[in-house]
This record gives sequence, C-alpha cells and structure tokens, in this order.
Amino acid sequence: MTILFRVRRWLEEDEFKELLNIADYLGYENNEKVFRLNIDKAYRNGYFPADVKSLLSKYASNYNEIVKSLEKLLNTYKPVFEWVQSKGVIRVALLKQVYWAIKEQLKRYNARYGGSLDDRVFVEIMPYQAFEIYRIFKELFIEVEDPENLFSEKSLMFKPELKDVELRPYQVEALKNWVENGYRGIIALPTGSGKSIIAIAGIVKTAVRTLIIAYTKEHVLQWRNFILKYTNIPPHMVGVFYSEEKRLAPITITTYQSGFRNIGLLSPYFTMLIVDEVHHLPAEKFRYIALHSLATYRMGLSATPIREDGKHEELFPLLGGIVYYKSPSELAEMGYLAPYRVVTVKVKLTPQEEKVYRELRRKYKELVGDKKFEEVLELARRGDPRAIEALKIHGEMRALLARSTSKIEKAVELAKSEFEKGGKVIIFTQYVDQAVELAKRLGALLLTGETPDDVRRRALDEFKSSKRGILVVTTVGDEGIDIPDANVGIIVSGTGSRRQFIQRLGRLLRPKPDRSEAVLYEIILEKTVEEYQAAKRKRVELEEFFKEDLE
Repeated sequence: MTILFRVRRWLEEDEFKELLNIADYLGYENNEKVFRLNIDKAYRNGYFPADVKSLLSKYASNYNEIVKSLEKLLNTYKPVFEWVQSKGVIRVALLKQVYWAIKEQLKRYNARYGGSLDDRVFVEIMPYQAFEIYRIFKELFIEVEDPENLFSEKSLMFKPELKDVELRPYQVEALKNWVENGYRGIIALPTGSGKSIIAIAGIVKTAVRTLIIAYTKEHVLQWRNFILKYTNIPPHMVGVFYSEEKRLAPITITTYQSGFRNIGLLSPYFTMLIVDEVHHLPAEKFRYIALHSLATYRMGLSATPIREDGKHEELFPLLGGIVYYKSPSELAEMGYLAPYRVVTVKVKLTPQEEKVYRELRRKYKELVGDKKFEEVLELARRGDPRAIEALKIHGEMRALLARSTSKIEKAVELAKSEFEKGGKVIIFTQYVDQAVELAKRLGALLLTGETPDDVRRRALDEFKSSKRGILVVTTVGDEGIDIPDANVGIIVSGTGSRRQFIQRLGRLLRPKPDRSEAVLYEIILEKTVEEYQAAKRKRVELEEFFKEDLE
C-alpha cells in the first residue's frame, strides 16, 4: 500500500530531515512538498507506528484524507500475542522489520528468539514480565493484537464483600501498603495474626479472578473454608485444583505441586496470584509458578519470608518486595497475640552419648578442618568425597543430639508438669521415631507425615475440644496444618533455623480468653552446637529477626 502525504507549510531544515526518517521525498507540486511514506525506513531509524502517526498528524496537510489508509497500513505491522500452554510462555509474532528495530528492548526483558516463518519472527517472553512488554508495545504501536484477552483484567463479574469479620488496624495498614505498591508485595506477619484475612480482603478489594497457591492440601481446604466463611462469594465460584479434584473457578486454590505441574493451563485465567507460605517459592520448581504466571496483581504471605540461604531476594522481582511486617512481640503488645516467654532448658549428654559425639566431631574435623559448613556443603555438591563423608558424619552428630536420652526425659518431665497445671502442650520433634516414643510414654496424641488423614483430623478435633492435652508433632506441624490453640510448646529437636523456631512459636500465639502467657521451652544440650545456636538467638531478640534482615 502506497501512501502519499503533502506538506503545505514551510519546513525548517531539521523538520525536513526528520520527515526523511520515515518517508521518501518526491518533489514539489502545487505549492506543496510531496512525500511517500516508507515504513521499513521508519523502523530502521527507530520510528514506530505511534511516532509515524504523530509526525503525520503534525505535518501532513492531507492528514484527514489519509488517516484511515494510514491506520490500515500500520495495523499490518502490529504484534500479535498468543499463549503457548505447552511451554507456559507468551509468543509474540512480529514482522522482521519490527523485530530488528525492537530487538535490544526485548533483550532487556530476556525475550528469546523462537524462530521465523515467511516475513514473521516469533519471540517468546516469560509471563511474569509480559505485561511490561505489552505496555511498551502499546506505547509504540497503534494497536496490539491480543486475541485471547491475555492482558485484559479478568473481573469476578460479581461484587464480593467481607462478612462476619472486621479488619484489625494492622491488617488495614498492610492492605493499604500492598495497594499503594501497585497491588504487589509480600506481607510478613506471625502465625495467628490473620494473614489469610488480609488476602481475602485483597480479593474483595480487587474483585478479579484469583489463583491461590497453598502449601498442602489441608491448606487448600482451609482457604476454601475461610473464603466461604468470611465473604459473600458463593461456593460455585470457589474451586480447588489438586489431586483428583480439579475444578477451575473464578477463585481457584491449588497446591505448590499442582501449581507447578499445571501453571501452563491455569495462568491465562487469573489477574491476581496469592502465594501462601511464600518462603517456599524460591525453590526451583516452585519459583516456576511465579515466573509463568500472567497475574499482574501479586501477594505473598509468610510468617518468615527471610531465608537463611539468602534466596528470599529472588522473591522481590517476582512478587514486589516486602510491603508490611510486624513481629510477634509488637502484635502481643497491641493485644492481638498472646504474650509469650521463651525458656531455654539445658541438659547433658549421657557419658556414652558424649563419647560417641566427641569421636564423630574428631572425624569431622579431620575431614574438613576449619571450613565453614556452607563451604563443606558446596564441596559436597561438586562431588568432593571428603566433604560427602563429612556431611554424613555431620548428619549422624545431629541425629545423636536430637535423640539424646536426656532430651526425651526432660520433655516428658516438662509435659507432665504443664499438663497437671491444666496446660495444652505441643511437643515439637524432628524425627518420627522420637515422636512415637514421646507419644507412647505420655499417652499423647500424635501427628506425623505418615498419619492418615482421618486419624489426623480426629486427633486435631480431640486436641481442640479438650481443656488440656498433649500433642506430639514432627515437622508436619511447623506449617501446612491448622493446629488448635495451645499455651505451652516444647522443642525437643529441629533444624536449628530461626524460621522453624518462629513458626513453632507462632503455634502458641493466638490470644487466650484470659490473656494468659504462652511459654515455649527449648531443650538444648550443653557444650554442643545447640548451645551456640540458642545463644545466637538470644543475642538477637525475636522481634529483631525481621528488622535485621528487612531494614
């Protein structure tokens, strides 16, 4: 299509040269300069359809006559966006001239060349960056073709409202910060502080189709129950997508595992992504969910978003950074969590255990010398046989400490004492065999990862309905299940990480009707690495766990 345009007014030299960037000068006729539009030339000189249209509207005396033909011509150059479900990416079809003109901009967003056909080049872009690239194209072109409505806001077509709940002041503040951050960000609040209520308020605020990623199938069901309980959203609009039950709905809840496997299918249908227990997201295959989600609104929730491996920093470009946090003590002072006390109880290895422990330490030192554990870990990853053997010995040392007879005896003593006082006690362990022994000696309820679902539900219901009781849990109790209120915790064994410590503390912090204090006992072995870890935690108050990493 040939488009001629005329310029009647006098052109300064720089104006004439600029027009030559998008057109060929044909000569002077009837007191007007005549040009032929050259789109290929325009692209080579960095002028895109929006620039061309702007110049012609400014200079062409016959603009009204050519505008329809101009738009028709420019629209043949428009990029076309489509979803590729098998890869979970967006493919953009561009004319070759357009591709070469915009190639450097696409590189900045890690767009990948995806082949060519005839006069078209195909580029693949990651969904989490797609909206930004789409916005750039919209600025450069008159029209962008989006036949699948990938970039249109997907409304619930229904006005949701909260019911039977009123947001607390800090929850209102957290939601406000998230909104002001462009409807993106991580909210870091302790267990029991109502993070899920903030997220549900976010759904109500935005009224858009939402995909929720939960850590376990129990969490999936909790989310569904919370949404139905605290909003007027009807049940048919809330679907779960995992295992045998896979139903897409305006609000869909899935697990990390199902989300990873199905994000290519799920992604195009949702404008908002909510990720619970977001500290798990940097794991390679879970990170895939955020990378391949098209959602422009994003919210992450966690009691402990800071990871000791530093990978929490990977969350920030994916979700928008940490926009709000409060520590357990701050919320306790405000009356929204129970006041608490952490008690360190020291015990000793038996003579036989100490002998074995010293021998294991000697072997470990012989293998790695003064190397830090992180260095040993990295060497083992590279296949270093001495480092691999050292890690095996390190594991034996940890297991020896965790299973110490003294620890079990002290845990039994403390649990019995608190039970007699009328307490509801949770005992936290790292090992199933240790948990089984403690439950047997105390006649306590038991939860492990091997506990069948129906038995687990009965145990939780019994613990919840009892005025006092003892519940022994392995790491399955750290997160992912809704453990009823308790006022006493006893840590027998764990990973030593402060994230796990805070999660376990959070199980005790729901406020009690009588405003009574929660107590967390931490049983550690003297003159071992456990004593060092506990001392390190004491040097940094619990509320500083957040501040030292976030500020």
